[in-house]
Order: sequence, then C-alpha cells, then structure tokens
Amino acid sequence: MEKKEQLYEGKAKKVYATSDPERLIVDYKDDATAFNGLKKGTISGKGVINNRMSNRLMAMLEKRGIPTHYVQELSERETLVKKVSIVPLEVIIRNISAGSFSKRYGVEEGIVFETPTIEFSYKNDDLGDPLLNSYHAIALKLAAPEEIETIKNYAFRVNDALKAFWSTCGVTLVDFKLEFGRLSDGTIVLADEISPDTCRLWDAKTGEKLDKDRFRRDMGGVEEAYAEIMKRLEEHL
Repeated sequence: MEKKEQLYEGKAKKVYATSDPERLIVDYKDDATAFNGLKKGTISGKGVINNRMSNRLMAMLEKRGIPTHYVQELSERETLVKKVSIVPLEVIIRNISAGSFSKRYGVEEGIVFETPTIEFSYKNDDLGDPLLNSYHAIALKLAAPEEIETIKNYAFRVNDALKAFWSTCGVTLVDFKLEFGRLSDGTIVLADEISPDTCRLWDAKTGEKLDKDRFRRDMGGVEEAYAEIMKRLEEHL
C-alpha cells in the first residue's frame, strides 16, 4: 500500500491518502491539546501508545460484532484504516460523574450512575462543540434517525465491552468519547481512536487518574500514566 499526499492534520493525528481510494493511513502525533485547543503541549510517546492501544481495542470490538475503520497496524505510529466520512457528532458515554458533567450540573466527581448516560455534541471547533440532542442532530442533517439509533446501540455495546475489559486490568472506565463514520456504501462504523486521550481511566483501587486529565489539570506524571495504562492493556489483551 503506497502512502501518498497528506490530506489532513488535526490536533493529534495526520491523515494520508494511499494508492487505494478506500484506504487511508493515520499517523499519531505526540501533540496534546485541551480545552478546545486553548492549552497545548507534548506528551512524549503518546502517539505510539494511542496508536497501539486503539488498534488492539478496535480489533477486540470487531470480534464482538462492532464494525470499525481499523484495517492493519503499519508501524508503531501508523495504521491503515478504511476511508470514512465522519458523522459530525461526538458521542460521550458516562458511567461515573467527572469532568464537564460535574461542572455543568454542579455535582462532585465520582458518583456512579445506575445506568450509563449518553451525550451528543456537535463536532464543530468554531462553536466549541456544543451539546445537542438527537432531534437537533436530525434537524441539522448531521445524521438520519436510523443512523442515530445505530450509533447509540454501538456506543452502549462498546461501553459494555470496554468496561468489562478494563475491569480485568484493575481500571475503572469513567467515561469516553467515540466518533463514527460512514463507509462509501453508507455503513456506520466506529472510527477515530480509543485511548487515554479519549477515555477517563481511573485505577480501581486508588482512584488515580491514568488519562489525559493529568495533562488538562497540570497534575504531572502524564507520560507515566499513559505508559502504565498501556502496560496493563498489554498484560490482559
């Protein structure tokens, strides 16, 4: 598969065309951002960890019947994926109160929900990724009603699988963000990544944060937290 011109560069990844019009190469960077790009920095080795972790978790989800864009890991930072057109919705599943949920509703972090919650936000940096509901998404023609039902179904199934997996690693899955895309035939698949950038992961015994919150909140030990979560994943997957 021949790597061709760069198509896109985002906050955490570069995307390249290939000799196959239905395949792209994603290159993971060490750049880190928070608060809609207002805070910028570097987390050494993050690109390698996020690439490898995402690929292993997507391969696990494929085995559980959840279609993804993952095709093949090419190197420690590069992965071959199916070309998708991203549905401009960020899908957030929450099992425990934390982050913006706690701020928005004035509740402490760490409240375990009886059932997981789901949120949608409009994937639009200029607007600050505002929250919306499924009716808004349909009105804005971001997704069709049946696509939203498919996305919700997949998102909760992803939560069940990831919660169970991380539990075996001694890690609590607090919340996470997913993105979905459409293949050329319109099929909805899981896209983007699953990593400490997109998930809140707490040590099950100590509650220590092993994710990007360490960067967001200037807690220190960011590289060590990413390395620790990767080590636990590799021991159990």
